Formats: sequence, structure tokens, C-alpha cells
Amino acid sequence: MATPPPPNQQPSPQQIAAMQLQITQEAQKRGMTPQQFQAWQRQQIEADAKKAGLSVDQYINQLKQQALQNHQRQQQLAQQKQAAQQSGEPQVQQGQAGQQVPITPGAPDPKGLALAKWLRGQDLKTRTCILNGQRKDMFKVKRALRALQSPAYSAALKKNPLLPTITAQTPVTELFKLLPLSLLALRVSKADPHEGHNHAPTPAKKPQKRTKGLWHVKIEQQQDVSEELHYVWLYEGPQWRQKLYAGGALAAIMAVVMFPLWPIKLRIGVWYLSMGMLGLIGLFFVMAIFRLLLFCATVFTVKPGLWLYPNLFEDVGFFDSFRPVWGWQEEKKKKSKKSSSSKLSASTAAAATTTSAPSSPPVTSSTSSKSNGNTPRKRDLTPRVEEVEED
Repeated sequence: MATPPPPNQQPSPQQIAAMQLQITQEAQKRGMTPQQFQAWQRQQIEADAKKAGLSVDQYINQLKQQALQNHQRQQQLAQQKQAAQQSGEPQVQQGQAGQQVPITPGAPDPKGLALAKWLRGQDLKTRTCILNGQRKDMFKVKRALRALQSPAYSAALKKNPLLPTITAQTPVTELFKLLPLSLLALRVSKADPHEGHNHAPTPAKKPQKRTKGLWHVKIEQQQDVSEELHYVWLYEGPQWRQKLYAGGALAAIMAVVMFPLWPIKLRIGVWYLSMGMLGLIGLFFVMAIFRLLLFCATVFTVKPGLWLYPNLFEDVGFFDSFRPVWGWQEEKKKKSKKSSSSKLSASTAAAATTTSAPSSPPVTSSTSSKSNGNTPRKRDLTPRVEEVEED
């Protein structure tokens, strides 16, 4: 489309040729000649001027001003786009022309805030990710779009007038763009946590423990909207619970500090409670010592030994620590087959070395009988090793 000339200035020959070409193309689309199209256009302008209560000249001047304002707005958007690219601010793609709108920090849009509050209450199957060293909730765009197209959102529109409605001019993707424009949610992508550290990856002796599904993410420059993209929540929701916890902790600290000012009855009650807690702790230690003595007494008399509250020091719940009341000592598990096979191979190697040693000089019958009587176990071990090797 030809750009309008500045005010008080005649159009250049190039602009006149562009306007004539545009008129010819529009006339061909409607099956008219350029003269018929111009006559039809004049009739439309006269009808629109009557509806607006203006003369034809006044209406034409108003259209020129509107076109000039749109042209200036497009130039401003282009300048803002260049400035945002230089400063590195994230941008959101908007409009049919695809122009980029830079995201500027400030107060969030009330419609975007209401939309974020509603989406935070929906099941978007969020995942925990790490953004700039902080844990954030990440979700997929397609789940948010499905939630906005669900009957639950239609019902919420009747209750909350601040929620934006879905129309032909504002589809569901345009509603979702309110989140990045208000800095309530931003598009992220998976990133390498060691990126930019300027060091080569060193082979670790032990493999590092990594939480399954925990991504390190970074904010993307272009805040596009597509079903397969991921966004991270920057809106944490109402902080009333954190404020309530902080107020309760402050009140508890002040109550402990001001203990000397408490009434005498409350201080006596606290003293009885503290004595009761100390008694329970002492009873616990007495029970631990008694169960150890009981086990030491039964491990020699009634093997393998009896434990009182065998799960007392196990990693279980409070009530499960006292279940069952008693139990036998668990026997040690048998060693793995790998360790047993390695020991058997070592014993076979030792037996082979003994057999391959040079024979001793001949001795008397008395010495041979003594040697035979002193080494019965070695003779018994050899067939056992051979049996294992055959298996």
C-alpha cells in the first residue's frame, strides 16, 4: 500500500504511479474498470460522510489524518523494535502484519492479571524448572489454549467481567499474549547450565545425580505463541499464605521474648509442659538403653536376639516407629554371587600354585603320617572348589 505524503506536500510521481496501480488492482478484483471503481468509491465516501455528519471534503481530510497517524505509528514500532533488539528485551509478535511489540516492565494489564489468576487455578500439568537459579513452574502452551477454549472458561466469563472474551477479532492466541505483555509468563527454552563458563567439561569420577524432568531454562527473545512451546510462570499468585506464615513466626518470636511479662498462670503452665517434655525425652532414652540391654541378653540365650520396638530408629513415620512391639534380629543377607565367585576363583588359584610347587624330598613314614594328620582340611577343600568350577 502506498504511504500517504506528508501534509502540505504534493505526492511524488512514484507515489502517484503506486496509487494508480493499486486502484487498477482493486478494480480488477471487483470486475470493474478503473473509472467505474473510482465512481463507486466516491459514492461510498459520500455515504460514509453523511453517516458521520460531515461534508465530503471534511471526511476526506479525516481519512488523510488517520492514514498519517497509522504511518507514524508504524514508524515508531519499527524504531522500538530496533531499540529492543539492541537492548536485548523480549518481544511479543502481534497483529496480522507480524510487527514486534517490545515488553516494557510496569503494572500488569487487569485483563492479563485476571487471566493469569484463572489459569493458575487450572490443571496445566506444570513442571518444575530452574530459571536463573530459582525454581519456577513451567507449562506447555497447548494446555493453556485448551483451558481457554473449555466450558470452564465460558462459565468463568459470567462470574468475572475482567476476563477477556474470545471473538473473531481477538482469538485465543491473542488472549494468551496478554501474559507475556504483562510479564506474567514468558517463553523459555532448554539451556545448558554450564553455558558461558568458559571451561571444558571435566569427566566426573562419579555420575552426578540429576532429577528426572528438571530443566535448566532461559528466556527467549521472541515471545511467540505455538502449541509446542513452553512458558514459565512469573506470576506467583496471591501471597497471603506466605504473609500469614511470616506474621505467625513474628508473633511466636515476640511471645518468647516477652515471656517474663506473661501472667503467672501461663508461666506455671509452660513450666509443667516443659517438665512433661523433659520426662518424655528421658523416658525415650531409658527405653533405648533397656532395649539394647534386652538384645544383648537374648543374643546369647535365644538367638538371633530380640528387639523391643525394632523400627524405633528406622526411617519411618512416628506411629510406625512403635510397630511392631517386638521382633527378632534380622540375619545378614548372603553375599552376592559375584563376590562368592571371585573368592572361589582366588581359592582355586591358590590350590593350583600349591599343586604346581616342586615335590619335597622323600621322608620317613612317621613324618608322612604326621603331615597327613595335620592337613585334613586342605584335602577337603580341593574337591569342593572343583565341584563349583564344574557347575
